[in-house]
Amino acid sequence: MNEDKTLAELLEKKEKLVAMLAPSFPLSFSYPAIITMLRRLGFTYVVEVAVGAKKTNEELHALLKKDPTARFITSPCPTVVRMIKKTMPQYAKYFTYDVDSPMVATAKIVREKYPGYRPVFIGPCAMKKLEGSEDVPELDILVLTYMELQRIFDATHIPEEANPDEQFDLSEPGETLMYPLDGGLSFSSGLTKQLSSSEEVKIVSCKENIEAIKEFDANPKIRLLDILNCPGGCISGPGIKSTLSVEERKKKILEYYKARTNNL
Repeated sequence: MNEDKTLAELLEKKEKLVAMLAPSFPLSFSYPAIITMLRRLGFTYVVEVAVGAKKTNEELHALLKKDPTARFITSPCPTVVRMIKKTMPQYAKYFTYDVDSPMVATAKIVREKYPGYRPVFIGPCAMKKLEGSEDVPELDILVLTYMELQRIFDATHIPEEANPDEQFDLSEPGETLMYPLDGGLSFSSGLTKQLSSSEEVKIVSCKENIEAIKEFDANPKIRLLDILNCPGGCISGPGIKSTLSVEERKKKILEYYKARTNNL
């Protein structure tokens, strides 16, 4: 996969592009410099995937409300989805099929708001490439990791300079900025507070995944399994180049969240 080469070709042709930044971006780029850099690179619009995450939460709430007895395994993580489908297909029935991932939800918003523009997702996860090409090919999402984007910045000599007045074209400076953390979906959607006392939300990632899926299937008290693949959540995705520990990465995301919400 040479998505960075594809993006370079699209930029050279001056194609109409919208950058969709995943909420883990502060681990790789500074704010608001990243917006300035993407505009200089050739993107017309720069939006936060936190916008789509809010839509994801709304769709999940509607799904839970529609059938109070139904139980679900969240499916924004393409690695978990593919692991279950390939090695544990008996549990695929629990997927939230009617709920778009934040990437897909954002791409749909972009397609509607900016007709004729191609959505370019920039995030920490290489598996998002398969989600885009296999699950929603009709949206024609180009997916790059942060490291791939950095290579383009390096090749085009785009400096890390910020216009302090720079803003996202579509922004959601709320709790969905914590989506890349373990339990970010459950927390930002308010599910941990809204379920009844007889219901549970279980939050897991990495080594606990297989055991947690089996436990969820066997324990009807668990209404929702909020599951991600990487340690600590998407903050440890393979598309991130960082020497920070998991705890330091969590702290950085929380600092960004607090800085954005305090500036409202």
